[in-house]
Amino acid sequence: MQRLQLYVTTILCSLAFAGIIEAVPKIGQPAPDFTAVDSDGVAHALGDYRGKMVILEWTNHQCPFVGKHYGTGNMQALQQHATDTDVTWLSVISSAPGEQGYVSDAEANALTAKHNASPTAVLLDPQGVVGRLYDARTTPHMYIIDAAGTLVYMGGIDDKPSTQYADVKTATNYVRVALDEIRSGKPVSMPVTRPYGCSVKY
Repeated sequence: MQRLQLYVTTILCSLAFAGIIEAVPKIGQPAPDFTAVDSDGVAHALGDYRGKMVILEWTNHQCPFVGKHYGTGNMQALQQHATDTDVTWLSVISSAPGEQGYVSDAEANALTAKHNASPTAVLLDPQGVVGRLYDARTTPHMYIIDAAGTLVYMGGIDDKPSTQYADVKTATNYVRVALDEIRSGKPVSMPVTRPYGCSVKY
């Protein structure tokens, strides 16, 4: 038994060393740094926003869960609530070419205009580099990074994991709650929640 345990431990350590086992982001730790290009061809590095709060939103316009939040204006209202106070909002599209939700630069911009959305930028991540770095699993999947670059929230947008538009009105919006707590100088009361939605189409 000891020999078997030693063998398993050795294999796991080797995989981790090889980079096959990837680290996942952790609350209270520095948010993983990245650089990605937006739908206007501009590069954005997370480090460029040090001193500002950053919200990451994984999105897929063909996902009905995303459709609920944009169709009701819920996501747009949350974006406005954030960016009105100098929060950087980065929408991330990690759908791979040929997969549901994949868009070109022009299509991404057209969708932003169509939905009257107001993110700071839409980052295109067709290789899934940023998505895997953050272990983004669903659309939407939400993250908040404080002004010091620390990850302080990750999870769902709210507590109603459905595609029903009516549920938006009665949901507890975890992102809004966390954002308001941070602005008030309070710790985030629910730093990790369960994300829900469509799987990210890597």
